[in-house]
Amino acid sequence: MSEPKAPTPAPGDTYKGWLFKWTNYIKGYQRRWFVLSNGLLSYYRTQAEMGHTCRGTINLATANIAVEDSCNFVISNGGTQTYHLKASSEVERQRWITALELAKAKAFRMQAESDDSGDDSTPPATGQGAGSRNSEVQSTLRTLGSKVEDLSTCNDLIAKHGSALQRSLSELEGVRLGGETSEKIRQVTERATLFRITSNAMINACRDFLALAQTHSKRWQKALQAEREQRVRLEETLEQLAKQHNHLERAFRGATVLPASQSNPAIDSKGPVSGKGDASDEDEENEFFDACEDVQEFITVPADPKYHRRSGSNVSGISSELGMDDGTTSLDEQSLASNPESPQSQELVPVRKRRTRIPDKPNYSLNLWSIMKNCIGKELSKIPMPVNFNEPLSMLQRLSEDLEYYELLDRAAKCQSSLEQMCYVAAFTVSSYSTTVHRTGKPFNPLLGETFELDRVQESGYRSLCEQVSHHPPAAAHHAISERGWTLRQEIALASKFRGKYLSIMPLGSIHCIFEKSTNHYTWKKVTTTVHNIIVGKLWIDQSGEIDVVNHKTGDRCHLKFAPYSYFSRDVARKVTGVVTDKDGKAHYVLSGTWDEKMEYSRVMQSSRRGENGADGRQKTVYQTLKAKELWRKTPLPEGAENMYYFSTLALTLNELEEGVAPTDSRRRPDQRLMEQGRWEEANAEKQRLEEKQRTVRREREREANRAASPSEEAEEVEIASEPSETTYKSGHQDNYKSMWFEQLVDPVTGEPTHIYKGGYWEAKEQGNWDSCPDIF
Repeated sequence: MSEPKAPTPAPGDTYKGWLFKWTNYIKGYQRRWFVLSNGLLSYYRTQAEMGHTCRGTINLATANIAVEDSCNFVISNGGTQTYHLKASSEVERQRWITALELAKAKAFRMQAESDDSGDDSTPPATGQGAGSRNSEVQSTLRTLGSKVEDLSTCNDLIAKHGSALQRSLSELEGVRLGGETSEKIRQVTERATLFRITSNAMINACRDFLALAQTHSKRWQKALQAEREQRVRLEETLEQLAKQHNHLERAFRGATVLPASQSNPAIDSKGPVSGKGDASDEDEENEFFDACEDVQEFITVPADPKYHRRSGSNVSGISSELGMDDGTTSLDEQSLASNPESPQSQELVPVRKRRTRIPDKPNYSLNLWSIMKNCIGKELSKIPMPVNFNEPLSMLQRLSEDLEYYELLDRAAKCQSSLEQMCYVAAFTVSSYSTTVHRTGKPFNPLLGETFELDRVQESGYRSLCEQVSHHPPAAAHHAISERGWTLRQEIALASKFRGKYLSIMPLGSIHCIFEKSTNHYTWKKVTTTVHNIIVGKLWIDQSGEIDVVNHKTGDRCHLKFAPYSYFSRDVARKVTGVVTDKDGKAHYVLSGTWDEKMEYSRVMQSSRRGENGADGRQKTVYQTLKAKELWRKTPLPEGAENMYYFSTLALTLNELEEGVAPTDSRRRPDQRLMEQGRWEEANAEKQRLEEKQRTVRREREREANRAASPSEEAEEVEIASEPSETTYKSGHQDNYKSMWFEQLVDPVTGEPTHIYKGGYWEAKEQGNWDSCPDIF
């Protein structure tokens, strides 16, 4: 049977209704009838009990009201009475909170007014403002008291001298004088008596005023305290409403403002937002960037309808109509789909069935602060970290994950236009970050000489090789080649700093992508990765910075901007924007999306400049574009990924045992294998053994180098920088180690020293000849 809904309470009204009251752990919440009247909250089992049996009453004048969640709240008088209550809805709970707050304020005022004026006790002042007011009142009372004491002293002197004057006059009366003189003395006596009476009346009035001021000061102090508490409650309510408003506004933007193609599911799963409760509560623990850092550099608007294609026959006419002389044609996904060689039009059946699961991650507790407190300011590679903070993959395997979306390079290799090709290459650079959104575990630092091969020729047409070519600073070389006409190579060194609350990882080195058919040579660098809430809170990862993808053959360029996460920004989280320009700086495509979900492109029809837009006062470019189309979308994670370190489908297969790999391959690393199997204590012991073995080998290698070097060369050889930097990285590595499969050369394009694959690995694998490989495990 449903009860009628109680009206919204007004000040002074009696408020009644059903609430659920916590009784005990066996019965839980039970439905009770509550009545709020005259500052008292009473409850009954049923409405019929109101006439004879009250189950409990609490005085709101001395009670504290606290809100727990959307429907629950607690009322306590600080003693033995505490009611844990739950409303049927958030709206009903807010009605009760409003009625209780109004009743509490009224009851407090009534109690203050009815207090005995002679009560000497003064309620303690709360807060700095109340303390200053009480201090001012007490100072005024002390001044008034001092003045009244002065008046009392003057009154005593007047009384004393008045008595002496009267005695003197009485003595004069006894002397026989003339009638006129006697009359004068009588008049003086009367006036002296009137003066004394008036002085006494004035003193009594001053004393009454002081007593009245002291009496009312107590009430003033109580009233000031009540007003301050009411203001604090209102401020807390406004703050809560502001958070709810901001949360609803973001939810509304994510649900309705963006079109279906622009919706970002990652808003619900981004780093600083938890899966339960209000997102704003947890955001307070995170570190956010100022909103001004997210200033948009350009504006896109829909182009004139005449530019939109009505049929496929208009494709070739767009460039000529706009006067474009670069010979480019518009990106057409339908043409790609109709191409029988396109990856979209055929299903690749893998020759080998790869694994789809690894053992679930154990739940081990660890005191992070006890390990990290002595490591603030140090480089990450020099911090002795247990495997509890790792994931069962090495940095070489993580580097190979850049090929997760190799299809983008396959499509780029088929493009006839270098500008179209640039769009796919730019999308590929962004896609490499999509696997990091939930991956807060640290990869294993590879041992010097460690390798990792990823042979996917039969399934995907490519294979790659990684090798750790330096340990101080840590650097890895990577070379991948595809049968579909592209080569990817890179050498990445990591410079990292632990700052207490967050960890910054700055990749150093360039990435090269060369296409065989067009001989286009692209280079770019990686952005900074930041891991937030290292000590307290939920770990989350952000990517921020700028990337310039450059085609060294044609001069085309794509400038990508990874916007840092900001609590105050109205843009979607993890936003990436970019503009593809030719060698003359003319824009042809605008890219937009997020690094954890998807990227889209829009063809630029016209561009113009607007004067002084935004807070920065700079001119912004307005691009008129065609309708956006999708370049890349992230593949969903496999089922149960949250229990498997959030590995993608490719990542689950990287540590799978394979026959014929080199003895230095990461799959053969024992500590990493033990961790994957859940034997973390054994993995920690094995990790320490391998690290000590590596240090011993390095010391022996340095001694041999010193013996072979001259004194001057020896001094130069043993000089070691304290931490890696761009300068240290470019000047050469500090390890006296000669790579097995890579050789260090000066890159002809960038002019940087880099390790380039010299060949021989895959031939050694075919022959099964690994005699030259070092014993590192």
